[in-house]
Amino acid sequence: MSVNRLKSVAGIQIPDSSIANEATELLLTHGTEFLFNHSLRVFIFAALNGQRKKLNFDAELLYVSAVFHDLGLTKKYSSTDLRFEVDGANAARDFLKSHGFPNNALQLVWDTIALHTTIGIAEHKEPEVALLYSGVGLDVMGEGYQELTEKNRTEIISAFPRTGFKKNIIPTFFSGFEHKTDTTFGNIKADVCAYMIPDFKRKNFCDCILCSPWSE
Repeated sequence: MSVNRLKSVAGIQIPDSSIANEATELLLTHGTEFLFNHSLRVFIFAALNGQRKKLNFDAELLYVSAVFHDLGLTKKYSSTDLRFEVDGANAARDFLKSHGFPNNALQLVWDTIALHTTIGIAEHKEPEVALLYSGVGLDVMGEGYQELTEKNRTEIISAFPRTGFKKNIIPTFFSGFEHKTDTTFGNIKADVCAYMIPDFKRKNFCDCILCSPWSE
């Protein structure tokens, strides 16, 4: 896999601790070049947003969260029955726990990854949770695009290329949960299933209510 291993991009220092480097190696081993570049862009975008908003955040934990946030899509970490976000969160928690991180850090990283696609909630949580969510939203949907300078956009994309991102991200998402589409019930990834599967039948919350075993 040919990727850029840089110390800083767009004025953001990329964590270089043993924990950060070990997490990066897991992403390189079990992910793809496409996911690596996406994950590093997400970290840079998240950190820039943190700088701009003058938030205090743990850069190392934010970096580990960015590195693991889509690893739940990979064969190594994908379960048979959990949302991919939870698979990634569980993997990151186990990784940090094995290195002796305290429970508050484990929970923070778990929440940061598990909630990174949860619209309307993540942005109101701790800075790391809100920032990862914002970084993902910027890379995937362009949310906050105008807040980036042209110089920053050019430098970040040069360091971590998008390589047909719009075309490739939807099937990349789908490949991680096509074996467990029920896990997309109630979340935005059901839109991915609807896009990828002809005549996809979404589970419906109202049907769940009306078809419950209660008599009234």
